[in-house]
Amino acid sequence: MSHKSNLIAEDIHQYLKKQEEKSMLRFITCGSVDDGKSTLIGRLLWDSKLIFEDQLAALEADSKRVGTQGEDVDYALLLDGLQAEREQGITIDVAYRFFSTDKRKFIVADTPGHEQYTRNMVTGASTAEVAIILIDARKGVLTQTRRHSYLVSLVGIRHVVLAINKMDLVDYAASRFHTIREEYETFAAGLGFEDITAIPISAFKGDNVIEANGHTPWYQGPTLLEYLETVQVVDDAASRPFRMAVQWVNRPNLDFRGFSGTIASGTLRPGDEVVVPSSGQKSTVARIVTMDGDLSQAVAGQAVTLTLQDEIDISRGDLLSAPLARPIHTDQLRAHVVWMHEEPLLPGRGYLLKTGCTTVPAQISDLRRKVNVNTLQQEPGKTLGLNEVGVCNLSLGKAISFDPYKENRATGNFILIDRFSNATVGAGMIDFALRRADNIHWQALDIDKQARAEQKGQKPRVLWFTGLSGSGKSTIANLVEKKLHSMGKHSYILDGDNVRHGLNRDLGFTDADRVENIRRVAETARLFVDAGLIVLVSFISPFKSERQLARDLLEPGEFIEVYVNTPLEVCEQRDPKGLYKKARAGQLKNFTGIDSAYEAPEKPEIVVNGAEKSAEELAEKIVRELFG
Repeated sequence: MSHKSNLIAEDIHQYLKKQEEKSMLRFITCGSVDDGKSTLIGRLLWDSKLIFEDQLAALEADSKRVGTQGEDVDYALLLDGLQAEREQGITIDVAYRFFSTDKRKFIVADTPGHEQYTRNMVTGASTAEVAIILIDARKGVLTQTRRHSYLVSLVGIRHVVLAINKMDLVDYAASRFHTIREEYETFAAGLGFEDITAIPISAFKGDNVIEANGHTPWYQGPTLLEYLETVQVVDDAASRPFRMAVQWVNRPNLDFRGFSGTIASGTLRPGDEVVVPSSGQKSTVARIVTMDGDLSQAVAGQAVTLTLQDEIDISRGDLLSAPLARPIHTDQLRAHVVWMHEEPLLPGRGYLLKTGCTTVPAQISDLRRKVNVNTLQQEPGKTLGLNEVGVCNLSLGKAISFDPYKENRATGNFILIDRFSNATVGAGMIDFALRRADNIHWQALDIDKQARAEQKGQKPRVLWFTGLSGSGKSTIANLVEKKLHSMGKHSYILDGDNVRHGLNRDLGFTDADRVENIRRVAETARLFVDAGLIVLVSFISPFKSERQLARDLLEPGEFIEVYVNTPLEVCEQRDPKGLYKKARAGQLKNFTGIDSAYEAPEKPEIVVNGAEKSAEELAEKIVRELFG
């Protein structure tokens, strides 16, 4: 190593033992672009004497080739590992680094400063206990400073270091330091931080990073490293109620059945009672099993396998808890959501919500408001774009067990996943369960769908006609219903234009409104199927996700997707309402096929081409395929 610890040289075993006994602190650095985050961490790594010879050689070479400090070592290059970062002089990805001093071990996350990489910053902050928010002494508190401070508060960090950097470039002026500190403390007063420690530093020169260096005699507080080594971060996970998500049902043989997972909070001993909140079943812990033998006690953070006295139904994803302090179990909740994808959040669209080991279908049933993270003002909105934050109501396909995020970060967080691409599109912090979830229940009725269908002598189902405007959907659906009527079938048509005169008259044609349009129609169609009817739905329904939502609402075999695959040029030639002409002239925005996407079905039950045969022939084909 280029800087070798004396203890390593003298007694490696003693060194390793001392390392094992040290406490661990996770912290994050954040701030605006070019505030010196990477330089600061590079300086900490350098001065903590944990840079290897090959790293030093590479750093010196890179400093001359792509560094920003002339002939001096550019400490930022220890962190900016991506080629794009070195070329632009910015941080894009989250860089995690480990270092150690004589008093403590550290894991630091260097996060991006650019607004477009805010999602990466949230990822880095999610496991941190302390945040170092850097401010360029020349620029003061910036918009991105406010943005990162809000997000740090949102993910539950309560200890903040306000590192006012580049003091050497303002001649170490005490007045400048105090002005910035007072401005920041005024802004952050409502963010819920337990303490804000302001430190004047020069990451490049090293002032007040490790040692004071005498340039700021007017500052009597700790250096940055002294603060990090001594800050008391209370980890009360062990004192909170017991929680453990089951990651694996361990059944190596007939004589052993254990439930494996990492304890999220609380303390557990053999003989303690546990409950499965989703079912209410209780049992007593028989053994706490680990690779190193059974434990007499397990605490938060330990990975264990529990065996129980009773054979109760527990599956992967179930949350085990203390019986007298149970988590909330519901399918309706409110949460803060940070949107992390280029495609916007659309209320009503189906996503997957993953919390712990549980994954359930989910919808944003209501975007209550957006949070302007630059001003902390709450604003109305219909969608969330990349890096935006919103307060949302979520409706889940299945109840989950959770604690509010402020009470338990481990059981109160989730991610949202796109159902088709499997991409992570959002991250959420649960605020509370919606009260209506506890007092609204499905009413059991004596006459059910089967009875209504038998009375009509038919199998209820939905024929979902989808295609571009002008493809012939409504004409074909109308002819199909006429044929069904002549056969004595009981049916009803839900047509796009007709529904917008009543049920959906409040909706426009933005992507968000189109999603809500289809969601309402799908729910209505389900009610008609429950009534025993054959429902013909004629909507453009341009998005695969919403058509899948409609399919998922019904039982297998009840959803028949009919794709009227008429070419766009034919639809434009027909243009029965003159809409294509207006769209091409720029007079009609968000028109499907022109400036709004149409996602063609991948595996529809029936495909017809409106350009190849007459509507009458196509209707006859559909009826013949479905009803013989």
